[in-house]
Amino acid sequence: MPAFRMRIRALLLSLSLLTLSWVSPSLAASEAIVSRVEALDAGFPVEVLGKPLFAREALSRFYNAREYQPAWHSPIARRQLIEAVNAVSREGLSPEDYHVTLLTELAYGDIHQHSPELQADLDMLLSDAFLLLGAHLLDGKVDPHTRQPDWSVSDQQPHLIKKLATALATNDVTGELASLRPDHPSYRQLVEARAELTKLLGRPWLSIPPGDIIRPGDSDDRLLEIRRRLRVLTDLSEREQRSPPVNLGMYTPEMKPALMTFQARHGLAPDGLIGRHTLEALNMLPIERVRQIDASLERWRWLPQSLGDRYVLVNIAGFSLTMVEDGLDVFQQKVIVGQPFRQTPVFSDRIRYLVLNPTWTIPRKLVIADQLPRIIRDPGYLDRMDIRVYEGWGSNQRQVDPATIPWADLTPEEFPYHLIQQPGPQNALGRIKFMFPNRYAVYLHDTPGQSLFGRIDRTFSSGCIRVERPFELAEWLMSGDPEWSRGTLDEAVTAQKTQTVMLPTPVPVYIEYWTAWVDNSGQLQIRSDIYHRDSTLIRALRQTPSGDGQRMTPVYLGMANDPGEHP
Repeated sequence: MPAFRMRIRALLLSLSLLTLSWVSPSLAASEAIVSRVEALDAGFPVEVLGKPLFAREALSRFYNAREYQPAWHSPIARRQLIEAVNAVSREGLSPEDYHVTLLTELAYGDIHQHSPELQADLDMLLSDAFLLLGAHLLDGKVDPHTRQPDWSVSDQQPHLIKKLATALATNDVTGELASLRPDHPSYRQLVEARAELTKLLGRPWLSIPPGDIIRPGDSDDRLLEIRRRLRVLTDLSEREQRSPPVNLGMYTPEMKPALMTFQARHGLAPDGLIGRHTLEALNMLPIERVRQIDASLERWRWLPQSLGDRYVLVNIAGFSLTMVEDGLDVFQQKVIVGQPFRQTPVFSDRIRYLVLNPTWTIPRKLVIADQLPRIIRDPGYLDRMDIRVYEGWGSNQRQVDPATIPWADLTPEEFPYHLIQQPGPQNALGRIKFMFPNRYAVYLHDTPGQSLFGRIDRTFSSGCIRVERPFELAEWLMSGDPEWSRGTLDEAVTAQKTQTVMLPTPVPVYIEYWTAWVDNSGQLQIRSDIYHRDSTLIRALRQTPSGDGQRMTPVYLGMANDPGEHP
């Protein structure tokens, strides 16, 4: 509403108050709402009952649409909101962000017994709580680009305002808020796992001291606490719990499967040996696991509510790729991701085409940092790896004989060449790459280094994602095109000719970073925070949100050191 129209509205309300022999409490509350909205629209910081209003623009638009009349007349709606706010602690959000203490003290019962000023304050505080909580459920509390706590994406405001109006009209605040949270089984499973872990908070959690590796059959005083730890974390079988050994300090045969299960779901080698890394995982406090879940829940809230009927999901911290169709995991395979100093970024896009027998134009940064020292040490390196040297670009590009180049005299400032590796078994991209053009020049691809998939920690790439079984992925992606099958893909690769193949339909790909998730068997999986991103996110989740920030479009948290074609 234009400012002058609001002033006319305020003037009419004021005249009404002057001409009536008695003042309607509802009218007086409406007048108080007008004055607060005017302050919001003028850009002044507005506090009600000592609390800042976060959803400034949305509040103005909401009350404008209803002619500044109070909205929260229904005690049922107010009760549902307060219950919903209290409940969000189960999802890693703080009820205090949504004014829970004040609302609990003042918004129950008959709010019409309060003064018109207090009624206006409570009404706007209730609306602000709904809009802020709705925004956080819908898009996350933390802006994934700035890593700062925020209140809403600006283009979601009409949707949230409509949700608030519907919630009040139908007396179903619970349902409208529930419709905004991620509608994905993985999110709900994480919430349930978090609830189970919170039962352990405050219980004794003695630190298990380091020492020699404990092997099956060994006796060790530490096994008493290790056995208890496995029991409370539900890794120890019911049979073992019902029939404990006489000597609780003995590593019995029945204990080994529990240890192996624990190790596997913590991303450790499931060898049944209790060494340093296994002890570190056993000593992880329940609150640390809860915080990892909180970070993963927030990352789920960053994603669209619908991921699509068919998509590829990469979990960087889990070193895994999953192909999903109609809500079911088609298959999963291992991936190799960026090194800590060349991190794989988090973002989403669509796989649009494949490149068979790709060449690899080595990024200048990698040429200087990695390739040049090798060339100087080993003059036969370029020929052996089938890397050609070029000078110039486009129509001016010409191939240069590497034997004529004084490699040792070149510097990063004076390096006029670029290197292109030819297709073949030595190519760093393997025989196939999966393209979804993006600002980071990151993609999925094959690799000749298959032995690295046997490692537990697979942070070996320069930012791109190496796929363990790329042709299974390619066959699935091309399943809508009758001209392409596993056989025709193999034939095309055997021809050793570089070829671009468009997908019949682009397929969404989500590159995510989850250190906690629940697998298909219902087990909570915990992984190391390989890029140290959780701590930053958890700190941001604990901060107070800002008001009406502009969220930027790209959805990522962490990126490769510099955009370029990194294998």
